[in-house]
This record gives sequence, structure tokens and C-alpha cells, in this order.
Amino acid sequence: MLKNIFKHIKVIMKHKWYVFKLCCKAGIPWRGLVHDLSKFSPTEFIESVKYYQGYRSPIMAAREDKGYSEAWLHHKGRNRHHTEYWIDLSAPEKTPIMPYKYVVEMLCDKLAAGMVYKGKKWTKGYQLEYWEQKEKNQLLMNEKIRDLMTDFLTQVSIDGIDKVLNKKNLKELYKKYCGNS
Repeated sequence: MLKNIFKHIKVIMKHKWYVFKLCCKAGIPWRGLVHDLSKFSPTEFIESVKYYQGYRSPIMAAREDKGYSEAWLHHKGRNRHHTEYWIDLSAPEKTPIMPYKYVVEMLCDKLAAGMVYKGKKWTKGYQLEYWEQKEKNQLLMNEKIRDLMTDFLTQVSIDGIDKVLNKKNLKELYKKYCGNS
């Protein structure tokens, strides 16, 4: 258990570092700096250490074991870069358009998660493949954000992060799919 504490901290910090670097590249360094601070809260940290595996999110293992993850329920309710934060089934607009800065942080988060868990096996096409197979049609989210995500990850798969992850391109994508919201 003690070994898992340090291993989990290492994974969190590596992920946060990647997100920070990507957010800086995207023009939102503050979002990168404060990204996922809730992972250090007792609710998220304790469960994540218990289900730590190193090669995938402990949230998946908790779901398999218990049918849900307390860490995820806590995390998505405190981090606006997750589409699940924006779901309100009682509201007229059940999945509103997320503000630009959180969409960009989400894009950086997706890339960073893949890079951390795949390591040297990560390729520029990995996130699109993962998105298409495991998330695109399973996540409840605004259709415009879904289309933006698909377009962005397609661009990354073709041209790579360095060419695609920049303020100009991200602003254009957001305007194309979400208007001037």
C-alpha cells in the first residue's frame, strides 16, 4: 500500500506536468497549473491508491470492483474540464456548451492521459482511436463539443500535437462548433 501511494503521486504529477505543458502551448497556463488538484483530496486519493495499477486509471478498477467510483463522482463534480460536470438532466439544456477554457483544458487532459498511460507506445493517432472506440458514443455530452473533440483528435492524428495545439487553431475550432459562446 505504501508503495502505491508514491507510485500514484508520481502518476498524478506526471499527468499534471503533461497537462501544464500542453495548456501552456494552448495559451491557458493557469488552467494547466490548477488542473486536477482535487486528486489530492482524501476521497479521490485514498480510492485511487487502493486501486492503483499504473497502466490505467484506478477509476476503472474501482468501477469493476464496486460498480462505481467514489473518486470519479467526486472528481467530475469539481473539475469543469470534464463534460460530466456540465450535465444537468433537470435543466432545459441538459448538456450546455462548455466555456472555451475548459474545452481546451479537456483536450489537453485527454492527450496527457494517453501519454501517461501509454508511455513510449503513445502515437499521435492513439487518442482518436481511443475516443472513437471507448468514449465518443458512450459519453453524455453536448453534440457540438463531441464534434469539436472528434475534429481536434483527427487533426492531431494527422498533423501531430505541435501543429494542432495552438491558440489560433483552438479558437477557430471552438468558433466553428460552438460559435462565439
